[in-house]
Amino acid sequence: MADTTIFISILSALLAAAISPGPSFLTVSRISVACSRGDGLAAAVGMGLGGLIFSWLALMGLTSLLSQFRWLDVALKVLGGGYLVYMGLQSWRHARLPLVMAAAGPAERSAWRSFRSAFLVQISNPKTIVVYASIFASLLPTVVPPFFLATLPFGVFFVEFGWYSLVALGFSSDRPRAIYASGKALIDRSVGVMMAGMGVRLIGLADFR
Repeated sequence: MADTTIFISILSALLAAAISPGPSFLTVSRISVACSRGDGLAAAVGMGLGGLIFSWLALMGLTSLLSQFRWLDVALKVLGGGYLVYMGLQSWRHARLPLVMAAAGPAERSAWRSFRSAFLVQISNPKTIVVYASIFASLLPTVVPPFFLATLPFGVFFVEFGWYSLVALGFSSDRPRAIYASGKALIDRSVGVMMAGMGVRLIGLADFR
């Protein structure tokens, strides 16, 4: 298989993984609809950076490291799951705040805060690196071309950023914002339950034996 074909195949597989609903999608869509288009795009950058880091770690063999040091795998699952639970509780807690207050936040929500929130959600799920590693392992040639190491992480960044930018642009438009404003409490609590549920499930995957 030609190097270009392999490169495109890997990015296509990762795009399909990004499109699958999960905590990252919930985070970007909620920030976009509750705050602003700029906040949503900042969150998309955070997702892209998280994807870049995950792809680099996958290329460097972190999956093998986690299999050798079980305590590290357990720690990542507990910390990541705990953060998702925290995000879910925060969403539930602020569900009844008016939309204007939610957009500003307790300390004037900014593009930086949106970026930070999205980035932390993206890297809080260690299962993602397993997906990255499995895709790379199945599609990369035995001898990895040097330029792959330099270009693949940035290709992943643009895949993640591109998809979540579309999510941000879609959910920050007038119609989704109107729907969100009319049912904010229910939507926020539903998102909170789903986010916390994902966190609990992630913690449950940790092998404490």
